[in-house]
Amino acid sequence: MITTAINQQSIAQSKEELKVLSAVETLRCAMVSADSIKLQEILSDRLSYGHSGGKVQTKNELIHSLTSGESDFVAIELSAQTIDMFEHTAVVRHFLSAATNDNGKPGSVKLAILLVWHNEKDAWKLIARQAVRL
Repeated sequence: MITTAINQQSIAQSKEELKVLSAVETLRCAMVSADSIKLQEILSDRLSYGHSGGKVQTKNELIHSLTSGESDFVAIELSAQTIDMFEHTAVVRHFLSAATNDNGKPGSVKLAILLVWHNEKDAWKLIARQAVRL
């Protein structure tokens, strides 16, 4: 939800934190819209994307699952987001509540998420993600 990013921006401390917040929001929107172009841009080629059930996907596997409808996010809301900056790396934690329609089957999910972002050539790319069911 855009309001999540706006609320977080008000407490962000640095220009780089704002860029990371923007990257998180771009990822959220790209996942909901299954936008393969945005996903290609925001995800690192070396992505390790861990699901709450233990499945780990590469960049190409994740993009395929989102664009094929295998993993379909109808809506994603983020809350309680924190960012820790370490030079060219950012660790983002938040809670994710989502409405899903995986393979045409409606559902919902509540997760705690850990994202690891790396600044590559002045662009923040997601290099790792791990989810845990709440």
